[in-house]
Amino acid sequence: MSDFYKYFKENMDALGLPAPESLFGNAQLAIATASTFIGLVEKFGKKVTVAEMIGAGIRSEKLIVIGAMSASYYAGAVIGSIAVATGRSLAGGISLADVLLSAQMNHLHRPWLPAIMVRHPEIYKKRRALHAGR
Repeated sequence: MSDFYKYFKENMDALGLPAPESLFGNAQLAIATASTFIGLVEKFGKKVTVAEMIGAGIRSEKLIVIGAMSASYYAGAVIGSIAVATGRSLAGGISLADVLLSAQMNHLHRPWLPAIMVRHPEIYKKRRALHAGR
């Protein structure tokens, strides 16, 4: 297991979201998967669910458990977790600016992304209580 995936999965676990290694096992795979999610959100709109995304082509039984969740929230969580994992792999902490810069550099930025990140900072910020013993 790569450090990237370890940090990515840890962040997704903190959000209570699945992060199958087959979709997110390294940075390149995670970025490709995020690009697919974003493409489906753009095609079907921000209100599309993960279940509808699965029906449209994402093949992962592990994502079925969050089927009713907004695909834009999940895509935002994935993008935030990519930024967190990249930041932790390279340097440590992460900010909203780091997340948005990472999204921009990886061609994952979309107009709706900053609003999702502002509304849900838990996507990219460590919770002190979860990491207090580390």
